Amino acid sequence: MLDDGVYASVSDIGEAENISKSYVSRVLRLALLAPDIVDCILARGPTAGLEQFLEPFPAEWERQREALQAIRPHEDDQTAGS
Repeated sequence: MLDDGVYASVSDIGEAENISKSYVSRVLRLALLAPDIVDCILARGPTAGLEQFLEPFPAEWERQREALQAIRPHEDDQTAGS
């Protein structure tokens, strides 16, 4: 909606949708996530680390991947105890 010129600002979106500017800003940042991280979140649900990205995160995709890897247990670690 920002790209199409429907709204001029995050504040305009918030007012139109009756949500806070802060929330709109946090959600819009998710558009900066690396495509493979988005795929992971969609495939695995919130346990894939989405909650981490509600806080400030790096814009660089490689740094996002490193940050996600640091908080998510390795697949082998999860299956080893099964």
